[in-house]
Amino acid sequence: MYDLFFETISSVASSLKKKEISPVELTTKLLERIERLEPTLNAFITVLSDDALTQAKLLEQELQQGNVRGPLHGVPIAIKDVFETKDRITTAGSKIFESWKPDKDAAVIQCLKDAGAIIIGKNNLHEFCAGSTTENPHYGQTRNPWDVNKIPGGSSGGSAVAVATGMCFGAVGTDTTGSVRLPSSICGVVGLKPTYEVVSREGLVPLSWTFDHIGPISRTVEDSAIMLSVMADKDKLGKLDLNLSFQKDSLYGVRIGVCDDYFFEHMDPEMKDIVHTAIQKLQDLGAEIIEINLPNTDQALEAQKTIAKSEAYSFHKPMFDKYPERYGKDLNVRLNSGKEVTASEYLQAQRFRRRFIDNALHTLRQCDIIVSPTNVIVPYDIGTIPPEKTINNIFNLGKTAIASFLGFPAITVPCGFTRQLLPVGMQLIGKPYSEGLLLEVGSVYEKSENWVDYLRVNRAYEKPEQLKG
Repeated sequence: MYDLFFETISSVASSLKKKEISPVELTTKLLERIERLEPTLNAFITVLSDDALTQAKLLEQELQQGNVRGPLHGVPIAIKDVFETKDRITTAGSKIFESWKPDKDAAVIQCLKDAGAIIIGKNNLHEFCAGSTTENPHYGQTRNPWDVNKIPGGSSGGSAVAVATGMCFGAVGTDTTGSVRLPSSICGVVGLKPTYEVVSREGLVPLSWTFDHIGPISRTVEDSAIMLSVMADKDKLGKLDLNLSFQKDSLYGVRIGVCDDYFFEHMDPEMKDIVHTAIQKLQDLGAEIIEINLPNTDQALEAQKTIAKSEAYSFHKPMFDKYPERYGKDLNVRLNSGKEVTASEYLQAQRFRRRFIDNALHTLRQCDIIVSPTNVIVPYDIGTIPPEKTINNIFNLGKTAIASFLGFPAITVPCGFTRQLLPVGMQLIGKPYSEGLLLEVGSVYEKSENWVDYLRVNRAYEKPEQLKG
C-alpha cells in the first residue's frame, strides 16, 4: 500500500476502474496516512474526512453501475484553503475568515467534482497567499518534507507537501508570483501555472486580480496534464493543444532559449550546476539551445511589486482598516506598503507591463520556450526571515515571478538534488496557450531521469525527533 500512495493519477484511476481497489478503501488509507503525518508536516488546515468518505461511497456505487464521471473518478485530491467550498470553512489561511462557510463551491472545485475527484482536505498556506514560506501565524508552519526544519516554499506550501508525501494524488494551488511553482520545486514535485485565465478564478479569495493564476501540483507531468484537462475553462481548453498520450521520447525540432541575465543571477553554485546539467540533457534529447536576451527584467519585477501590493491592499482595505490586529506581522508589512502606492504609480506599472509583454513575445519568436531554474537558493530555515523582508522572499528564493508578470504558462519539473538531498527544479516558460508543448517537453525530460522515484524513498519527514523548537 505504501507504493500506492505514490502512484500516478492515471495508474490509480485504472486500479479503481478495474476494482483492484475501491474509492472507500483508498480514501480510508489516505486519511490514515494524513493522520499519521500531519503532526509533523502540518500540510492541512482542514481534513474533510466525513465529506471525503461520503463522496467515496457515492463514487464507488457509480463505478459498480459502470458510471465513470471522468479521469479523476475516485481519486483523492487536496485543495489550497483559498477556494470557496460549499458549507465548509474557507479560511484563506487567515483569522478573518476562520468561520466563513461559503454557499457554493469555487468553479475549479466544481470541475474537479464533476470529473469524479474526492476532495480530501484543504491545505495550509501562507496567510492570504501573501508570502512564500507557509509560516502561518494562525494555523502553524508547514514543514519541508526533505528537511523538516526548513520552509516548504509558498504560498501553496501545504499543497506541495501533501503531494510530495503521498497524502493525496494531486493538489490545486494558486500562483501570483510563483506560489505553485516555487513550493513544488522546493518539495520535489511538478507545478504548472497555466496561461492567465485558462482556469476560472471564480470563487478564489484573491491576492492580486491581474496576477492570480490557478494550477495543479502533481508528482508527474502527465498528472498535471490530466488535472489541467479537468480544471481548464471549456472555452479555453481547445486552445491548449493538450495531448495526454505522451508517447514522444525526443525533443528534435524544439528550440529552447536560455537567458543568463536575471534567471541565473544570485544562484547557489551547486544548484546552478544541477540546472545546467538538466539543460544539457534537453540538448542531448534533441532540443536546440539558443541564447536569448529578455531586457528590463529588473524594472518588470519592480512593476510587479507595485501592482501586486496595490491590488492586495485594495481587496483587504475594508477588513484591514477595521481589524489590523487580526493580520499577521508580515502581512501587515505588505498591506501597509500597498497603501502607499499612488494611482499614477499603479497605472505606470501596468503600462510598462504591456510593453514588457510585447517585447517578450518578440523575443519568443527566436525559440519555442525558455528554460531557467525555478528555485535558486537553499530554502530558509523556519523562523529565520523577519516580517519586513516578506515582500522580497519569493524574488530571492526563485525565478518564478516573470512568468506571472507576463501571464504566460510555466511548469517546474524536478531536475536533481543538492548534496543535502534538497530538490532543485527546472522551469519551462512558453508562449500563451502553449501548455501542450510545455507538458510534452517536461514529460520527455522527466522520463529520461525518473526523479519522481526519490519521493517514494524519502523518509526525512518520518523522523519527528529531528524537529527543532
